[in-house]
Parts: sequence; structure tokens; C-alpha cells
Amino acid sequence: MASKPVIVMPDAVAIVGDYLRSALAVAGEAVPVVSRVPTPRPKSFVRLERLGGFSPTPVTDRARLDVHAWAPSECQAHDLCALVRGLLGAIPGVRGGVTVYSVTEVGGPQWLPDQESGQPRYAFAVEVHMRGRQMK
Repeated sequence: MASKPVIVMPDAVAIVGDYLRSALAVAGEAVPVVSRVPTPRPKSFVRLERLGGFSPTPVTDRARLDVHAWAPSECQAHDLCALVRGLLGAIPGVRGGVTVYSVTEVGGPQWLPDQESGQPRYAFAVEVHMRGRQMK
């Protein structure tokens, strides 16, 4: 009996995080890119959180990610958010061995000060369309 191949989807947070760390450093903004709020908090950082998504085909994943940018001032948080937003527009290609087809913004930037710390923060949401890999 023939069986279907097993397709494993990539860790979207890891792939996007690695890309952003490198791209931010090249842009002169070498801030931490994390999946959890660090303790202690840096003055500026970016947090990626997967909030679901779907597989539009048997071999691709559309991960929905929330992107949060913290900084010392509202203006700096806005500018960091705008830079990350722009950099994500350039992510399509092969990243960490994973094909990234596209990024679609599903929620534009919003002012979202951190309720716990009061630290300035902006956030937006994207879907990142990636190809899975076949298990061998």
C-alpha cells in the first residue's frame, strides 16, 4: 500500500527571527529578536509570536505572526516597528534552508503600550507563507 509523504512545516518564529536578527544588524539596529519577553527587558527589542495560521496546500504553511517592537520612546518604538515591517517585505527567498514565498500584512501597525511595564510598543500582524520539507 502506497502512503503519502510526511511533510514537516518549518518553525516560522525561528526562521523569521533569524532573518530579522541579521537584517536589523545590517540596518544598524542590532536589537534582540525573541519569542518571549526577556528578563531583564532590554531598552529595545522585537518579539515574534505565532498565533496560528493554516496550510493552504499539503506542502505549505501560512503562519500568522504578531510582531511587537519595544523601545524607550513612542517615536523609537514606531521607527523600530516601521523598520521591521519594511524588512519583512524583503524576506521572500530561501531563508535558513526554507523557501519563504511571501509575507502578507493582516493587521497594520498599532500603538500598544506594554500594560505591565508601561514601555512604549508598536505591533502589527503578518502571515508568512513557507514551504515545508518532506521527511526522509
